[in-house]
Amino acid sequence: MLSQAGQVLVQQVDNMMVGSVGTVELAAAAFANSIFVMGLVFGMGITFGLTPLVGHAFARKNLQESGELLHNSLITNVISTIILTAIMWVLSYFFENMGQTPEVAQMSVSYYRILVMSFIPFMLFFTFKQFAEGLAETKHAMIITLMANVINIIFNYIFIFGKFGSPVMGLDGAGYATLISRAFMPLIFLYLFIKKDKFNIYYKIARKACPDWKIVKQLLQVGIPIATQIILEVAAFAFSGVMMGWLGVIPLAAHQIALGLASVTFMVVTGIGSGTTIRVSHQFSLKDFVSMRMAANASIHMVIAIMSFTAILFALFRYQMPVLYSNDEAVMNLASQLLIMAAIFQIFDGLQVVLLSILRGVADVKFSMVYALIAYIGINIPISYILAFVLKMGPIGIWIGFVFGIGIASLLFFLRIRKIYRKLGLK
Repeated sequence: MLSQAGQVLVQQVDNMMVGSVGTVELAAAAFANSIFVMGLVFGMGITFGLTPLVGHAFARKNLQESGELLHNSLITNVISTIILTAIMWVLSYFFENMGQTPEVAQMSVSYYRILVMSFIPFMLFFTFKQFAEGLAETKHAMIITLMANVINIIFNYIFIFGKFGSPVMGLDGAGYATLISRAFMPLIFLYLFIKKDKFNIYYKIARKACPDWKIVKQLLQVGIPIATQIILEVAAFAFSGVMMGWLGVIPLAAHQIALGLASVTFMVVTGIGSGTTIRVSHQFSLKDFVSMRMAANASIHMVIAIMSFTAILFALFRYQMPVLYSNDEAVMNLASQLLIMAAIFQIFDGLQVVLLSILRGVADVKFSMVYALIAYIGINIPISYILAFVLKMGPIGIWIGFVFGIGIASLLFFLRIRKIYRKLGLK
C-alpha cells in the first residue's frame, strides 16, 4: 500500500508546491499530467503481467522459469518504453490544439517533456518491483519509493523556488525533481538484485538466460489486456481533464485538486490489489481454491472499510483539503464541491481495483479489457459530456459521469469473478 501510494504522492507533492506559485501553473500541471498519465499507466499495465506469472512459478518453486521471466520482461519493457516514450513526446506538439487556454498550453509543454524523460527509469523500476512482488517481496519497493519521495520534495524546494543557488524554475523545477527521484529508483533496485541473496539467484539466472519469444508473448498476452484496461479507465479521466480545460482555468485547477486527493486513496487500494494478485496467484497455482477465495474476500472487505473511511474524510474536510494546493478562493470553493462527488465514488473506485486484482491473479484479463471499454468509454465519457455541456451542469456533471462509469465497471468485474468461481466448483 505504501509503495503504491508513494507513486502518486510524487505528483501530489508537485501539485501542492506548484499550486503555491500560481493557479495557471497548477492548471498547466493538471493538463500535462492528464496526458502523461495515460502513457505512464499503460506502461505500468504491461509490467503488471509479470507479477501473476512470477507468482505461479514461485509457488511451484521453479527458479529457472522465474529467472527467465525476469530476463524477458526486461527486454519486453525496454522495447515498450522506447515506443511509448516516442509516442508521448510527439503528443506534446499538439497541446495547443487541445482546447486549453494559451497560457496553460504553452506552460505545460516543457514540464510534460521532462516528465516523459522520467518515464524511462520509472519503467525499469516497475519491472523490478513487479518481479519482486511476484515473490511476495514488497518491502524493498516501499522503502525505495518513500526515499524517492523525500528526494523529490528536496529538489522541488530547490528548483521550484530557486534555493541554494539554483535559478527559479517554477513548474519545470517540479519536473526536474521528479526526473531525478525516478532515476534513483531503478538504480537502487538493481543494486539489491545484485547484492541480496533472495534476489541474486534470479538475477544470475536472468543474466545467463537468452531471449525467449514464447515468454515475451506470454508476458504481452497478460500485460497488454491489463494495460489496455487501465488506459481505458485513465483515458476517461484524462479526457475529463481536457473537458475541464474547456470550462476554464479555475475548473481545471479545482479538478486537479479533487482528482489528486482521490488518486492517493486509489493508489492505497491499488496496494491492497497488488497483495491480492500475489495471494490469489499463489493459491490458484496450488489449486487451493478455497484459500484463494478467502484471500479475495478479505481484500474486498478491507477495501470497503478503507474507502468508506476516506469517503467520510473527504466529505468532512472538503473545505480544508484544497488549502494544501491553492490559495485561490474560487479554486478552493469549487474543489470543495468536487470533493463531495469524490467521496461518493470512493467505494466503487476501490471495489473495481480489487476485483480487477482478483482477475489478474488467475490471469483472466481479456474480459476486463472489454468491460473497461464499455464502462469507461461507452458510459463514463458520454454521460460526463452530456451532463456538463448539454445539461449545463459544468464540473459537477463531469464527476457524476465518473460515478456511473466506475459503478458499472465494478458490477461487470464482480459478475465475471462469480462465473470463474462456478467453473472452479466454488459456490
